[in-house]
Amino acid sequence: MTRVVGAILAGGQARRFGSDKALALYDGVTLIDRIAAALRPQVATIVMCGRSPGLADRPSGIGPLGGIAAALFHARSIGHAGVVSVPCDTPFLPGDLVARLGAAGKPAYVAGLPVIGYWPTELVDVIDPYLAATDDHSIRAWARHIGADRIDPGVAIANINTPADLATLAAPPG
Repeated sequence: MTRVVGAILAGGQARRFGSDKALALYDGVTLIDRIAAALRPQVATIVMCGRSPGLADRPSGIGPLGGIAAALFHARSIGHAGVVSVPCDTPFLPGDLVARLGAAGKPAYVAGLPVIGYWPTELVDVIDPYLAATDDHSIRAWARHIGADRIDPGVAIANINTPADLATLAAPPG
């Protein structure tokens, strides 16, 4: 899976979090930097989606699927096989995540967290017509439309939506 673009989706409005989640600190490191460090050994290159500098969502204002669309077009333009999307608020990723998602070479997503997924670049031909034909821009609806597989990541993946989630993650056990 070396010809895969890692797309960090970081364009959300963070309504529940109250500030830019990507820049929130966990153990002195921003969440976005933690994601990049976890993803870097698993992909050929990393792009940020939905923030500057990075790729603008395509189209903007539709949520994570806009970032996935932008990353797909970028990946195809540089001759890569696919995109692995991850949100900026999942600071710990399994070391074999990309291999698990892309093992079959077809669309796949993490059960329970569909924003984490593998999207082959052939989907470039499908995504714009899909976006034009529906108002449901959820990743679950997109995954159903393209017949994506649900994958068990093998471990629980923490998802930070609120400051309380981050505090709980940072609290020592016990």
